[in-house]
Amino acid sequence: MEKERLHTRVISPTQAMKVLTLIALFVFCTFVNCKAQRLISDTQDTIKLELTQKEIKNPSKAMILSAILPGAGQIYNGKPWKVPIIYTGFAANIYFIEYNNRRYELFLDALAIYDQNPTSTDRPFPGLNREGLVRNIDYWRRNRDLNYFLFVGIYALNIVDAFVDAHLSAFDVTDDLSFKFEPNFEMLAAGGTVTGLSLKIKF
Repeated sequence: MEKERLHTRVISPTQAMKVLTLIALFVFCTFVNCKAQRLISDTQDTIKLELTQKEIKNPSKAMILSAILPGAGQIYNGKPWKVPIIYTGFAANIYFIEYNNRRYELFLDALAIYDQNPTSTDRPFPGLNREGLVRNIDYWRRNRDLNYFLFVGIYALNIVDAFVDAHLSAFDVTDDLSFKFEPNFEMLAAGGTVTGLSLKIKF
């Protein structure tokens, strides 16, 4: 009768450390993943409750309010901080319209004086001939007209902003948002193994 031989396999300290590391990593990932999922669930419930309690804005109403009185739609949407920005834009635009128009009229008067007496030295801008005066008139008139268009653009932007903002008042991006930690193992070309953590985010 042959004696049964007991085969004992000795595990090196390095291999034991790898096994313990993998076990600890797995436990850690499971714990963090559970905490993250619970945090996301609580956050989603809170946001949904806030959206339910929050008044959904009417885009048409916001657009009409801003068309009647710039900034009124922003106040209706709960964004009163935008009102000073809108009126600062209007004020700056009106200033440049008035400045360019003043320069335009100045060179227009200078051209009228030049046409009455081209040889007079007692006239505005004596260093400019008629062609130079006409160029300045065209330049300042063009700048003034561009600022008129800019004024209309600010007014239209105010309406569009109120309309879009009201549409986004009921927009919720949290339903499909999630993230989790998972252990990651990669085989190297040289034969080794790399162990780590991977964070997966789903939008």
